[in-house]
Amino acid sequence: MKFIVKNGKILTMKENSPIDGDILIENGKIVKISRNINEKVTKSYNAKGKLVTPGLVDPHCHVGLYEEGVGEIGHLGNEKSDPVTSDIDAVYGINPMDYAFKEALKAGVTTVVTGPGSANVIGGTYAALKTYGEVIEDMIIKERAVMKSALGENPIKIYGRREKAPMTRMAIAALFRETLIRAKLYFERKRNDGDIDFKLEALKEVLEKKMFLKIHAHRADDIITALKIAKEFDINITIDHCSEGHLITKHLKKANAKVILGPLLASRPKYELKNLTMQAPAILAKEGIEFALCTDHPVIPIQYHAVQAALAVREGLDEFTALKAITINAAKLTGIDDRVGSIEEGKDADIVVWKTHPFDLMGKPEAVFVNGEKVFG
Repeated sequence: MKFIVKNGKILTMKENSPIDGDILIENGKIVKISRNINEKVTKSYNAKGKLVTPGLVDPHCHVGLYEEGVGEIGHLGNEKSDPVTSDIDAVYGINPMDYAFKEALKAGVTTVVTGPGSANVIGGTYAALKTYGEVIEDMIIKERAVMKSALGENPIKIYGRREKAPMTRMAIAALFRETLIRAKLYFERKRNDGDIDFKLEALKEVLEKKMFLKIHAHRADDIITALKIAKEFDINITIDHCSEGHLITKHLKKANAKVILGPLLASRPKYELKNLTMQAPAILAKEGIEFALCTDHPVIPIQYHAVQAALAVREGLDEFTALKAITINAAKLTGIDDRVGSIEEGKDADIVVWKTHPFDLMGKPEAVFVNGEKVFG
C-alpha cells in the first residue's frame, strides 16, 4: 500500500533546515522524499505546511516494566537476586498494555529503548520497541538492543544492606571486571568445554563490539571508572545519566565518550545528583561530545521527552542539537539508527506532524504515524 504525507516542512535530521515537500511511504517504509510527488496512492495526509519530524526516540527508560497506575506490584524492573543478571532479556517482562505507551504516542515518542533498572552491576538487555502494537512481537525493533550495567550508589544500596558484595565502589569494579574477564576466557575456551554459561553467553555481542554496554554512572569518579573499563576490554559503551559529566568534559572528549544524558528535569534525591544541571547538554555540545537525552521514565514521564529538550534549549543548547538528541542521536547510541531516528529513504515511516514546534510550551502532535500507519490524531 502506498501512502503520502503531503505539503510538510520536513526536518529529516540530516540538515538543520526543513524541506518543503512530500514523503512517499510504501509497506511501512519511506521510499521517497521530494518537493512534489505525483504518484497514485491509496491514502494521503495533508500536513498543510506544518513541521514534520521523525518520531522521537527515548534511548533509556523503563516503560512497560514500571507500569503506570499499578503501584509496587507493577514495578518489576529490577531482578535483585544477584548482582550479575546479564542473561535477563527485558522483552520477557514488558507489558505492552502499560498506559505509558499510549502517552508516549500522543507526545510523538514512537520508539523507546526500555529495560532493567540499575540494581545490578550487570543487569540484562534492553529492548528497542515501537510504542504502538497489541503484543510485544508487533512492537520489536531489536529484541536485544543494548546491555545494561550500573556503577555507584544503586548496587551498593541493594546489596550492601544484605552485607553481600558489592558493598563498595571497589567491589563493583572488581565484579564488573571479573565478569568480563571470565566472559573473554569462556569464549576462548568454549571449543573444549561443552558447558553453557548463560550469563557469559549473553555478553558475547558486547565483547565483539556489536552491542553497546549501557553503563549507569552519575558521579565523575564512576564515569572515569566506566571509561577505564571500556578501554581495558575494548568495548563500546554509553555513559548513561552522566550527571557530573559536564565537570570532566576534557576526559569525556579524550575518550570519545558517547553519552546519554538525563533525566535532567528532576530533583536531587541522592548524593550522586548534587551537581545535576539542565545546562549540561549545552556544555557537552560546546565541547563536541556526542550525546542523546533520555527521560528514564518513570523518573520523567515519557510524554515530557520533548519538554526536557526544550528546557535544555532554554539553558543554552541550540535547537537542532536538541532535536538530534531525541531523534537520530538517541537511535545511534542504541544501535537502531538503521531503522529510526531520521526521515530517510529505506527507514521505517515513523513520522510526526506537529501543530506547533515540539519545543513550544503548547506544542503537541497533530498526527503520529508508525510504520506508515496513522496511530494518533
